[in-house]
Amino acid sequence: MVWGERAGHEVAQGYGPDPVLPAPQKQLFPTVKVAPVNTWGPGAHPTAAQGLQVVRFAEGLDHPRTVRTLPNGDVLVAESNRPPAPDEGFSIRGWAMSFFMSRAGAEVPSANRITLLRDADGDGVAELRQPFIEGLMSPFGIAYANNRIYVANADAIVAFPYNEGDTRITAAPEKIVDLPAGRNHHWTKDLVASPDGTKLYVTVGSNSNVGENGMEEEENRAAVLEVDVASKQSRLFASGLRNPNGPSWNPEDGRLWVVVNERDEIGSDLVPDYMTSVQDGGFYGWPYSYWGQNVDERIQPQKPDLVAKAIKPDYGLGPHTASLGLTFYTADAIPQFKNGAFIGQHGSWNRRPFSGYKVIFVPFTGGKPSGEPQDILTGFINDKEEAMGRPVGVTVDGKGALLVADDVGNTVWRVAPAASTAQASLAN
Repeated sequence: MVWGERAGHEVAQGYGPDPVLPAPQKQLFPTVKVAPVNTWGPGAHPTAAQGLQVVRFAEGLDHPRTVRTLPNGDVLVAESNRPPAPDEGFSIRGWAMSFFMSRAGAEVPSANRITLLRDADGDGVAELRQPFIEGLMSPFGIAYANNRIYVANADAIVAFPYNEGDTRITAAPEKIVDLPAGRNHHWTKDLVASPDGTKLYVTVGSNSNVGENGMEEEENRAAVLEVDVASKQSRLFASGLRNPNGPSWNPEDGRLWVVVNERDEIGSDLVPDYMTSVQDGGFYGWPYSYWGQNVDERIQPQKPDLVAKAIKPDYGLGPHTASLGLTFYTADAIPQFKNGAFIGQHGSWNRRPFSGYKVIFVPFTGGKPSGEPQDILTGFINDKEEAMGRPVGVTVDGKGALLVADDVGNTVWRVAPAASTAQASLAN
């Protein structure tokens, strides 16, 4: 399904600290290019970078979105999708969005559960798959701290008691705090705990593309919220982040980082998604501007005082790549990736040609990006421009391998050094 203009720049020009920002394109109809789903056949898999190999850690899942590793090495995966939308009546735009998302494999019902995966024999494949927490509400973010599992549902953060080795939790959820819900234009709420477990940081996407549903619907949205666990109170930590996800702590300087999906409908080349450190009290532009002080004239009235304060993001991740997963690498199994960031790019639906649909790595030095992105997993789009899979969340398992949730392929992939590479490393 193709509709609209075509990019005038290579997607690579939208990467890095100073991406190319061409003039916005005024569009009567948004650009649409959707990859229909044709999932992995037997034995098929993405292509790993040289020196790495990829295997199916777990398959046959139900729309896996995020993955988290517990201290004992067990892996939690959120099997989830958007919650039912409130009835707003028929609209051409709403119908078209639903049609395109269905073509992209994004309209399946939500399983509303977190599943536990365990690789007890250490062969790189989970032999135990067990429903861990059920009856949730479009769960996305998962965090562990101080013998508790925290889950960010689409409408609230809830907590559960956890003992190491548990394979199922049946305790009733304890609500920590409500989260903005309602229309849920962006429904994913991602989550990370502070190192001491006393605070939670939750990402909340906007309720619109650029405020077209009214700014009163955007309270505490397009934001990172800080939640005090003891008092169950939340506050606005940072704002102007259209759809932030993947909150992660930078291992070198301790700063919080997120990846952000930027706005649509001003052309295939705008606006680059990005990853950035998040400053307490910082404002990052949405909806009034992008990439610092580049004004988006679609939102009226403007707020020049806010635009003047807009913080330029740290590193562009390419226009419309739908970067949703972020994790810093602190293990030793793949030493060339130490302290850098892996990013899961879910892939575009409104760019011609496609962008994203891969997992990349960005090297860091001294807590800052320090080089060009490297492809880690590719091949999610076949030669017929069909989506075999779409990567979302990323994490590192207990042995230092990278795990990638593929929601269209219903698989969690495991990326580790190829056997010959690992043997050479041991020999040295």
